[in-house]
Amino acid sequence: MSARSLTRNLIISVLLLTAAAVPAQQGGDIQAQILYAYQTEDGNSLANLIQDLAAQVKSDAGDASLRYHLAHAQYRRGLLGSATDAGAAEAAFADCIDELKPLLSPDAKAVEALILQSACYSGLADHRKLESVLLRSRSDERLKTALKLAPRNPRAVFLSSMNGLRQAKPGTAQRQHAFAQLQLAAQLFDASSATSIDSPGWGHAEAYLALGRELQSRSDLLGARNWIEKSLIAAPDYKEAQRQLAALERR
Repeated sequence: MSARSLTRNLIISVLLLTAAAVPAQQGGDIQAQILYAYQTEDGNSLANLIQDLAAQVKSDAGDASLRYHLAHAQYRRGLLGSATDAGAAEAAFADCIDELKPLLSPDAKAVEALILQSACYSGLADHRKLESVLLRSRSDERLKTALKLAPRNPRAVFLSSMNGLRQAKPGTAQRQHAFAQLQLAAQLFDASSATSIDSPGWGHAEAYLALGRELQSRSDLLGARNWIEKSLIAAPDYKEAQRQLAALERR
């Protein structure tokens, strides 16, 4: 084979590989946009992302990745709106749950969909007090299933630790177990990619911030600072972490 033919085949191969990588890269870009809008508390950008993703899902209902991103954006909108617009937050959590149902219908073992739907059921329970017991039961059921399927999934371990910290009283064995889970989640996030282009990669900055807060509540101010700063290394524009660090520095 001539040098010209080799060069031509190499160029074709590179073009084909580049074309195959485009959908995955787009997925990574979408995830980054969702996280940035949440971390900077930009509700308008989140709303625009949801609108765009909903239109894309409508035109391609079989794209599981797009549907997951839409549910993730709705989850983030619910978190942002919980303190300022309870009605919108409730609707966003409910939409997140519904959006993930088609992903779980054919595959009840879809770990990442189970984890995200668990988080949205938990968020919805905070707004629907009369249904909170049932909704939290559904949240727990999905998270337990996810942990059984993937016991070292950092998002599953993180959400489980946060549930434990919320429910356990200070000084109890349950609280210490939840704290150990949170420490494990941070370690698992350290070992996982925060910039994956073909799978969910969210949770790093939140887990680091949560660990910093828990250490601060235990009077470990140096440890708290280290983890809050690590949260800001992962997400420099994360406003909640910025406020937490500023509050710590005023002590």
